Amino acid sequence: MSVGETTSDSAPFLSDDSETEESGGAVAQREESPSGVSRVRSLLTVLVLCYINLLNYMDRFTVAGVLPDIEHYFGIDDGKSGLLQTVFICSYMFLAPVFGYLGDRYNRKVIMSFGITFWSLVTLASSYTPKEHFWALLLTRGLVGVGEASYSTIAPTIIADLYVKGKRTNMLSVFYFAIPVGSGLGYIVGSQVDRAAQDWHWALRVTPGLGLVAVLLLLFVVKEPKRGAIEERPEHHMQQTSWLADLQALSKNYSFVLSTFGFTAVAFVTGSLALWAPTFLYRAAVFTGERPPCVGANCASSDSLIFGVITCVSGVLGVASGVQLSRRLRTRTDRADPLVCAAGLLLSAPFLYLAIVFAQASTIATYAFIFLGETFLSMNWAIVADILLYVVPPTRRSTAEAFQIVISHLLGDAGSPYLIGVLSDSLRKTDSFLWQFRSLQLSLLLCSFVSVIGGGFFLATALFIKGDRDRAESHAPTDEPIVVPKSGRSTRVPVSSVLI
Repeated sequence: MSVGETTSDSAPFLSDDSETEESGGAVAQREESPSGVSRVRSLLTVLVLCYINLLNYMDRFTVAGVLPDIEHYFGIDDGKSGLLQTVFICSYMFLAPVFGYLGDRYNRKVIMSFGITFWSLVTLASSYTPKEHFWALLLTRGLVGVGEASYSTIAPTIIADLYVKGKRTNMLSVFYFAIPVGSGLGYIVGSQVDRAAQDWHWALRVTPGLGLVAVLLLLFVVKEPKRGAIEERPEHHMQQTSWLADLQALSKNYSFVLSTFGFTAVAFVTGSLALWAPTFLYRAAVFTGERPPCVGANCASSDSLIFGVITCVSGVLGVASGVQLSRRLRTRTDRADPLVCAAGLLLSAPFLYLAIVFAQASTIATYAFIFLGETFLSMNWAIVADILLYVVPPTRRSTAEAFQIVISHLLGDAGSPYLIGVLSDSLRKTDSFLWQFRSLQLSLLLCSFVSVIGGGFFLATALFIKGDRDRAESHAPTDEPIVVPKSGRSTRVPVSSVLI
């Protein structure tokens, strides 16, 4: 689409006079699918990626759903329990740049297939950990992050190469619906399989089989789209710069940097709640006498099930409302996306605070406040991904995704579960039920404070979003080292509008 034209999302891309004179289905097919992927196959691709993303988060939070059983089985304290999430996130984030580099340069479908196969096999191996070797569970949970890093850095960039404008936002919202739904299913499936089998190990044996199904779907349904072709910039015209040049450009992209720090706050809060909320609710029920303490081999309770349902419903409502609110505000301001993200974090803070404070007084009020807090928190997921895709040129998107993962997890949920656990251990004066609950309660209050800080980062993002978006739309580097494609020499082509 050149400047001044008014076309639909399926308008011709880079068409010339000779093309317009042609007749038949060949031109129509090129107009409909400049990415090289048909509309039906594009939709199927998004659905497959959504299924894998759901499975990804389901696997990640199954452990949280059976955490009281794991603590009882291994005889570990809160600090060691927090390590289960931390070692996973650490391997996940440190390998994300590697897969980001590979994803910008090589076949993404092959990379994802390998990663998902590896993650499924390691998850299955973790379910056979004996009682005497807690370190083995930590090791296998860490290796699971290797497979997930290969997927999370690449999948959004494939969607970006299939759709533009409002369609891209819609498809990203479908993709990110899988995060809260998958997380909630992790709690639900983990706790219910644990209760049915009377053994928490079986909870970890559900997702590996589903992971192998995901690999088959990737291989036989998903087709690799052409990078950037949907945005009027065919692959052989795009300028692939060096990795160091990519990093330097990203560091100067203030919208990318500030939104990444804002998303770090989201990761910190969600990581803390994901691991500790069911356990916190269970301890609150024990402290108030609503539930007897765990003394047997099976500690499964209804708290993980209820929290899982809350996570699913609040996540779907949060993602949907965030996308719709952003879409309506875009007609009034170019800064709608970061402002909606800021509002979501700032509004979640008081409700999370009230949920933690009311835990000992009213279970119903606690669940209600958790629902509201998680709904506002979930407004960020799809919007943050959309911000990254329209302020970063196509040749750098996998790298940008990777470094957003590294920073948000390094400063967010890589350390927050462990930090909350260590704080809880340090604040506990005795091993009574009162202090098991009270110490974890005081530690979780940190989440409200971090939410406010994250809202501030998104407000700062709003100051730079328009300029960074314009620069990404007219991306034509002049002073960076060019990597010449094997198919021919590199040429600089002026680019008109790209993302809306």
